[in-house]
Amino acid sequence: MTTAENSEKTTRTMALPTLSAMVVGSMVGAGVFSLPRNFGQATGGLGALIAWAVAGTGMLMLAFVFQSLAVRKPDLDAGVYAYAKAGFGEYLGFFSAFGYWASTCVGNVSYWVLIKSTLGQVLPIFGEGSTIWAVLLSTVCIWAFHFMVLRGVQEAATINKIVTVAKLVPILFFVVVTLFYFDAGIFVDNFLGGEDYSESLFEQVRATMLVTVFVFLGIEGASVYSRYARRREDIGRATVLGFLSVLAIFASVTMVAYGIMPRDDLAALQQPSMAPVFESVVGTWGAWFISIGLIVSVLGAYLAWTLMAAEVLFVAAQDRDMPSFLTRVNSRTVPVIALVFTTVLIQLVLLTTLFSDDAFTFTLKLCSALSLVPYLLAAAYALKLGWTRETYDEIQPERRTRELVFAGIATFYTAFMIVAAGLEFLLLSCIVYAPGTILFALTRREAGKRLFSPWEAALFAAVALGAIAGIVGLATGAITI
Repeated sequence: MTTAENSEKTTRTMALPTLSAMVVGSMVGAGVFSLPRNFGQATGGLGALIAWAVAGTGMLMLAFVFQSLAVRKPDLDAGVYAYAKAGFGEYLGFFSAFGYWASTCVGNVSYWVLIKSTLGQVLPIFGEGSTIWAVLLSTVCIWAFHFMVLRGVQEAATINKIVTVAKLVPILFFVVVTLFYFDAGIFVDNFLGGEDYSESLFEQVRATMLVTVFVFLGIEGASVYSRYARRREDIGRATVLGFLSVLAIFASVTMVAYGIMPRDDLAALQQPSMAPVFESVVGTWGAWFISIGLIVSVLGAYLAWTLMAAEVLFVAAQDRDMPSFLTRVNSRTVPVIALVFTTVLIQLVLLTTLFSDDAFTFTLKLCSALSLVPYLLAAAYALKLGWTRETYDEIQPERRTRELVFAGIATFYTAFMIVAAGLEFLLLSCIVYAPGTILFALTRREAGKRLFSPWEAALFAAVALGAIAGIVGLATGAITI
């Protein structure tokens, strides 16, 4: 057996349960604990049902996309980035990798904001999670996790699997217990949003869209770790299994809350809003129970997302689509420089929360907006494969029509989400994407290649103009964070 074969055998150690835990662990984080307030601010029970149906359908199609791509393109690792590059060229591949990486970093900041907001209910110096003391403590925790991850990817993934089980207990307990206190009268009153709620049903559903995107981020967790999978087909199975489990949890948490408190009261709760909902039915210990569960959940999700972020930068650099210095690893094969870049960006975004009026909502929506471009490109690549029949002559050609429909719906859904996010977050995303192109320029220089093709230059110009417009908007107050 060759050295390469030995290395391959050593790294491919993740079985289906571990991969599924990576998916669930990546998705079940801060978002689920904020659902009662986020949905209460946006819509009533009917709008929530429609929103979960839309989001569930769109994200399920995206899960099927990752499932089919894992089988049809087994040579592509770190899925989100690799699919965009294979389908649409090096600059859009870079865009996908950089956008995915940036979205995970912003998402990780939302975790620390929510943890400190939770502690702020007991220790006022942490406030809503964006005070100076909150940022200082978060900084210490960020770098503590950085050094833990340096101990090894496989070890950290095992920790995540254990934490995933631990954090599901309080969430499931919340759903079961609140069902016993569920008030059908309150639920009926909340069903259409309440007597004084005048927003159209379409606007109610639209207002939930970025929230549903945020809570499903991590659906690609198994795909990102494809190079560690023991069996290739487990990647798709883990993605679909993890998604369906999480969808049931998220929808349940949302709907039972409408049977506990009036919508106006839900909308006014402090985050994490699941805690006061539970406290209202079981007493003070309920808030403590959920708060402890939140901290465990968020720390586990933070670990998973940090791993995925570093992995994407590392694999992109290995494929020479990021600067070569990002391929450096330590004795435990952890991508050290990629991890440092990840931690530094998390730190920088954390500092911006000092100037935010609602730091959690801001980071939640920016994270969602950044993630949509990588998702759109992955779905569009699957659509392209079906349209051109590439791989369908060799691998189950009879599945082409079904997978073409799935990819089409996933592409439409992610494109619609970008529009639904609104101009404000599109421009803020451009502020992140534009300077990131410096890494692309360094990569092209290393390879001795031309920086842009004509259409890539046009794309960069559009992004740069968007970034300028976003900066002007922030300076004039037209855009607020």
